[in-house]
Parts: sequence; structure tokens; C-alpha cells
Amino acid sequence: MGKSYPTPSEEYLKAVDKAKRKLRGLIADKSCAPLMLRLAWHSAGTFDMATKTGGPFGTIRDPAELAHVANTGLDIAVRLLAPIKEQFPILSYADFYQLAGVAAVEVTGGPDVPFHPGREDKPTPPPEGRLPDATQGSDHLRHVFGAQMGLSDQDIVALSGGHTLGRAHKERSGFEGPWTVNPNIFDNSYFKELLTGEKEGLLQLPSDKALLNDPVFRPLVEKYAADEDAFFADYAEAHLKLSELGYADC
Repeated sequence: MGKSYPTPSEEYLKAVDKAKRKLRGLIADKSCAPLMLRLAWHSAGTFDMATKTGGPFGTIRDPAELAHVANTGLDIAVRLLAPIKEQFPILSYADFYQLAGVAAVEVTGGPDVPFHPGREDKPTPPPEGRLPDATQGSDHLRHVFGAQMGLSDQDIVALSGGHTLGRAHKERSGFEGPWTVNPNIFDNSYFKELLTGEKEGLLQLPSDKALLNDPVFRPLVEKYAADEDAFFADYAEAHLKLSELGYADC
């Protein structure tokens, strides 16, 4: 099984390129890369293999989905993006929000994540409760990312490294603080900090600590802490998979 991508028009592809440039400018100006990455992740991460529902298809702008507890604060991202989206009516919201996630990683020094446009917007938001719970451990991570989304153990650890960007906000998640010393730089410091243990002011969630206690996850943490190039390569692959859940399957 692989991917069979649609072939967008030349006009559509030009709009993608122009929109990405504007997104990069917005993200740099507002220092909102973590928020945009979270929007893209939370949009895509609702995909359920069993029912073929949810996923990166633009529904996260729906007030019903924005009202999900896990999406607290993402209304800010939707509002920030609205003026740019208005300039590109040809683009689907599905593509646009995933493009914002890709731009967020690149602007902060992360890897280039491949982007295949052509997602179509869907009308129905997924039910609440499909996104990962940061208070849970390895079994929960494998259930949500593996059984529900179809991602691998490697994908789970690589995507966890995306927490190198941003910080938790108590009013949004119940947790407070950044994971790394510089939460606006995409690098492998999440894994380095995870291995050195808790430091004052740096966040480690139960789901983060679970990576250290799992016999499959921990070697990957150690690998990525030692080799940023390996992390970047695996992260780009995992991000691509996440952004295409339920899209272009053949």
C-alpha cells in the first residue's frame, strides 16, 4: 500500500508556494511556530483507521472541534491564520493548516518536511477524545498513535521531539513551562534534556517520562539525543505520515 496523490493545477501549486512564504513571515513575526505546529498536529491526530474519520481535513476550524478540551487555545491560531487564508481562497483549509505546520518547523531551523497538496475539506468534525493524553504512559501512546492512527514506535518518539518547540500553558493543558531552554528553536535538545533528568523550570510530562521507561522507546531517545541528523530525518518522515493520515491512500 502506498500513496496516490492528486495532481493540483498550476494555479493551485503557485498559491501553495505564495501562501507558504506568507506563513513563514507570519510565524517569524509573531513567534508562533509552536502554536501552528500544535494546530497541524491536533488537526491530523484525530484520524481513526477503523472508521476512516477525522484527520487533516480542515475541520479543526469548526467551533465544535475547537471546543474540545485538547484544543484549548487553538482558536488563536485559527484567527491568526485567517487573514492569510483569505488571500488564497483556492486553497483548502486542510492543505493550509498542514502547510502552516510544515512552515513552523522550517522557520525554527528544523528539517524540510515534504508537502503534497490536494487534501479536500471535510464537513464533519471528529468526536472528542482521540488526541493523546499527556498524563498517560507507553500503552496509551501506542493505542493512540499506533492502533488508532497507524504510526510506528519510531514515529511516536520522533514526533515527541517536536516538543522542542514551545511550552505548556496551565490554562490549556494543566501543565506549565517549556520542555527546553530555547523553545523557539527546533533541534534535538528535547531528547538531551529528557536524558539529563528534571531541571528547575523545564517540563517533563508523564508521557515524556514514559519514553525513558519503555525498552523500545528509550534507545530511540538516546539515538536522537546523540545524533540530530538522525532525529531530523526520522522526524520529517513521521511528520509527513501524520500530516497525510487518511489522505491519498491507494
